[in-house]
Amino acid sequence: MAGHSKWANIQHRKGRQDAKRGKVFTKLIKEVTVAAKMGGGDPNANPRLRLAIDKARAESMPKDNIENAIKRGTGQLEGVSYEEARYEGYGIAGAAVMVDCLTDNKTRTVADVRHAFSKYGGNMGTDGCVAFQFKHCGVLLFAPGTNEDALMEAALEAGAEDVIANDDGSLEVITGPWEFTTIKETLEKGGFTAEFGEVTMKAQNETELTGDDAARMQKLLDALESLDDVQEVYTSAVIGE
Repeated sequence: MAGHSKWANIQHRKGRQDAKRGKVFTKLIKEVTVAAKMGGGDPNANPRLRLAIDKARAESMPKDNIENAIKRGTGQLEGVSYEEARYEGYGIAGAAVMVDCLTDNKTRTVADVRHAFSKYGGNMGTDGCVAFQFKHCGVLLFAPGTNEDALMEAALEAGAEDVIANDDGSLEVITGPWEFTTIKETLEKGGFTAEFGEVTMKAQNETELTGDDAARMQKLLDALESLDDVQEVYTSAVIGE
């Protein structure tokens, strides 16, 4: 059992993400382009590209936008060349923070990320300083009241790695990162539809923050997420109500 405020926290975070939808298309196009560049333009042979396309479709991105992004990645169309960069550090109360970027100028990006950390009370660290605290995996969150035994049986049969029961009654199904879509679809066919799902870097240990610390941490996360080159921000911090 873990994460007594997991359900509320996920809903809170999802609401904040939905409020920032203006930049979503730009980030998704970058991810599709880089995924195609790294592993080729066939989603059936490139799990990362398949996942990126699924995310783009979930946000109702037009088919032409997706296809053009793939073509830019494979060199069929001209476009900006992006590099991957990951920066790590610490937020309020030592909470771990990991920032994944796609950039055409690493010098600019690292300066922007470092500035956000220092301005909002965090500290940028060295490569690897917090990465060991996270696991690359898929997470499907099911609402309190979901039949735990039935979900566990269906999830494990579908190939999930684990099922976690949280104190608030919500259930998390943990998958391998590239098996996420297949397991999600299998569970849906079995009558289990997740309220929220993503491939993420999941913190192995969480740091719960409340009051002023929570507010300060949220400002740091917002500042990092607002940077143009930032794709994802992961943290061990759990922001209390």
